[in-house]
Amino acid sequence: MSKSLFLTSTDARSGKSAIALGLMEMLKRKIARVGFFRPIVNVRHDHGEQDYDIQLMSGYYRLEDEYHDMFGCTLAEAVSLSNKGREDQIIETILNKFHTLSEKHDFVLCEGTDFRGTSTSFEFDINAEVARNLGSPVLLAARAGDRTVAETLDATELALDSLTDLGCKVIATIVNRVAEKDRWELLAKLRGLEKAGSQLLYAIPEDRTLGAPTLREVARVLNAKVLSGEKEMDRHVHGFAVAAMQLVHFLEHLEPGLLVIVPGDRADVIISCMAACTSAAMANPSALVLTSGMEPDPVIWKLVEGLRIQLPILAVDDLTFEVARRVNDVKSEIAPTNRRKITRAVGLFEQAVDVDKLEAAIIDSETKVVTPKMFEYELIRRAQSRRQTIVLPEGGDERILRAAEILLRRDVADLILLGNPDQLRNRAARMGLHLEKAEMVDPADSELFETYAHQFLDLRKHKGITLENARDAMSDVSYFGTMMVHEGRADGMVSGANHTTAATIRPGFEIIKTQPGAHVVSSVFFMCLTDRVLVYGDCAINPDPNAAQLAEIALSSARTAQTFGVEPRVALLSYSSGDSGQGVDVEKVREATGIAKERAAELWPDLLIEGPIQYDAAVDPGVGKKKMPDSKVAGRATVLIFPDLNTGNNTYKAVQRSSGAVAVGPVLQGLNRPVNDLSRGCTVPDIVNTVAITAVQAQALKDAESIE
Repeated sequence: MSKSLFLTSTDARSGKSAIALGLMEMLKRKIARVGFFRPIVNVRHDHGEQDYDIQLMSGYYRLEDEYHDMFGCTLAEAVSLSNKGREDQIIETILNKFHTLSEKHDFVLCEGTDFRGTSTSFEFDINAEVARNLGSPVLLAARAGDRTVAETLDATELALDSLTDLGCKVIATIVNRVAEKDRWELLAKLRGLEKAGSQLLYAIPEDRTLGAPTLREVARVLNAKVLSGEKEMDRHVHGFAVAAMQLVHFLEHLEPGLLVIVPGDRADVIISCMAACTSAAMANPSALVLTSGMEPDPVIWKLVEGLRIQLPILAVDDLTFEVARRVNDVKSEIAPTNRRKITRAVGLFEQAVDVDKLEAAIIDSETKVVTPKMFEYELIRRAQSRRQTIVLPEGGDERILRAAEILLRRDVADLILLGNPDQLRNRAARMGLHLEKAEMVDPADSELFETYAHQFLDLRKHKGITLENARDAMSDVSYFGTMMVHEGRADGMVSGANHTTAATIRPGFEIIKTQPGAHVVSSVFFMCLTDRVLVYGDCAINPDPNAAQLAEIALSSARTAQTFGVEPRVALLSYSSGDSGQGVDVEKVREATGIAKERAAELWPDLLIEGPIQYDAAVDPGVGKKKMPDSKVAGRATVLIFPDLNTGNNTYKAVQRSSGAVAVGPVLQGLNRPVNDLSRGCTVPDIVNTVAITAVQAQALKDAESIE
């Protein structure tokens, strides 16, 4: 079930606000708490501006959320970050604010940008990227307006192509502002578009009133003085004309709802327009705008007042053609107080759209896309929910210090940094970092040093070590940090930025040891692709596991996947699928699959396991259906188990480098307490993610112990 919908448009002036009103009205009839969110707003808050659509929804539906909680960032901020190559920061900011808002609501209607910025291509791409990362199905609002049917189809098809290519799930397209004569032809041709697929398609007819600004909006833009007709300022302006010709010719062009722009000394035009309002043979203008800072002569004004005709008259200081230029740029907005426009917008929506069918499509829609940012966000959120204490032995590394500040600032975990406290604080100060919340421990000067040395001696004396050997071990930050985890001073450890994998993991084997029933420690990588997260194992620890070990790695990897929100469907990989191949390597995988299925039948009967199976058959639905048509895993695998370290390590690096996937890991599994390894080339985000993973593992292990 979807808990959000992303409304985006093909371009500017699509009537997206009116569609949003119809959607909100529809949603609020069935869902108790509906929120409204705009990922990006094109306003200047430093000038006191606020987004019209947020004001509209918040004001009309009396939403209780604060204004600043209902948007992610401004368009100017997003463009600036994009120009600096920091698109990830845009998405992260939006995700954080969206999820904070969504926690208060049962459903959130999101509305994309207005395409009034300088780069419409940037806006389209960022809308699609945001929708994908929010995991929201998309409703496309397309504009007809003054376009022909062919032009409207081209614009709509191009937008649908782009959204599909960018990984969005479009559940409906609504073409707005359609000429009544074109409506049914347009709908018929829309249904013929290949990209339209099975989505819902609707066309809302043009309504001049919705697109027409009110006199009040015009007066605000012109900074006009209202000379008369204050009570008529909610009239709509359907066009404008400059009265620059002789009166007889001007009257020929007078139309209903016309805003007449004229110099203030043209008494003939003023009186004629007033007279037209009393004549059944003449069209009634909407209002007069008197330009050039001139107002009617007192005698003329006395005549105007005596006519007692409710024709609004505005006065401005600007010259006539400057006023015409500014009026042409006035964009109509639906104000929360303009119930007439709102009622009309909702009415048009409900007449053109099958509300019940659209509502069902929105609520029942489920997007399977899991983007890297979605995975990282959920990872951080889970770590924050029950903060754990993580020890970082390599406290002197600059990357560790920078990651520590981020982790502490975001309340991801409590941290213990190993190293000389004075040196660590001085270095942090020089780097401009705030690490006051971090505990800093120097193993050599710690009161725990001797205690840990004797405890390590007890753990390893069967191996013939001496107390001196034990003290030497505790002088190693990785051993000291592992002992802190073993003794419960920390819930997990992350190391490896300056140490080999063996140096990080060996203390875990010797001190923490494996979980009951576990015979092998293995690893997985979370491979965050553009549209999903896959779990690869084992790509870092075991060079050539036998069949029993491979089966255990498969089951451990499935549990790790489940812990981190990835539904496990396990594929044990080989160079052949099913019974098609023979050979020692294939037989090992076949035997491992049998063992894994046998063990799962007792402990996890609904776990799906397949093998041997080739990689393409495991992840590509088309290939999977062809090679293994009866398999419930083929084409849908989420946990991929490689037969040996050579295959796994090379594959994860090939996928990472060639596809741009984010590889999070290695994540170790099988130890009594979480210890995770960093690569020596790790980045600050890698460290942040690994600490969060370690914290979530610690939570899961504590939960398992409490059940037992």
